[in-house]
Amino acid sequence: MALLIIGLIAFLGFHMLRVVAPGLRQSLIASMGRPAYMGLYSVLSIATLALLVYGFGQARLESGEPLYVAPAWMVHLTVTLMLIALILAVSSVLPAGYIATKTRHPLITSVKVWALAHLLVNGEAYSVVTFAAFLAWAVVLRIAVKRRARAGEVTERAYVGWIWDLVAVVIGLGLAIALIKGLHLWLIGVPIPMAG
Repeated sequence: MALLIIGLIAFLGFHMLRVVAPGLRQSLIASMGRPAYMGLYSVLSIATLALLVYGFGQARLESGEPLYVAPAWMVHLTVTLMLIALILAVSSVLPAGYIATKTRHPLITSVKVWALAHLLVNGEAYSVVTFAAFLAWAVVLRIAVKRRARAGEVTERAYVGWIWDLVAVVIGLGLAIALIKGLHLWLIGVPIPMAG
């Protein structure tokens, strides 16, 4: 579990630098140049994510009795929430439709929904620590982004068209079906119980 906690601190902490040290990013870009900064940022993002994934895998191997066991029907609620999370995540990388403009920060909202959905059905200590950390991180990040928006540092995404909402729903639904049909098992090593 210690390695998982280190991985969480490294990954989530690294992705909180703009919140805890607002001027650091700009000073690094100024001193290194944008391409070098983006390269370093990408390498560190991948490295901390790899540490987190490895720590999660190790914690899963050492897992004991779960802290709680969710009722079977909770899986259906989790799958529904995950569909919402996937649609939000997809809408964050597409031109803005209603989903992106109304949620303002669909990726952060997606992380919150994803973390909550997984907390509902995963009672193992390592899962609770991981998903609670991501949920808390997303809440703090959302508050920080709201403050930056009030200060005029963040510009709202301009609405482009509802067609992008439809694209987000179709892709999100496709991803949800793929996860249920076996992608979750292949990626994470755990099947979604309702898949069978």
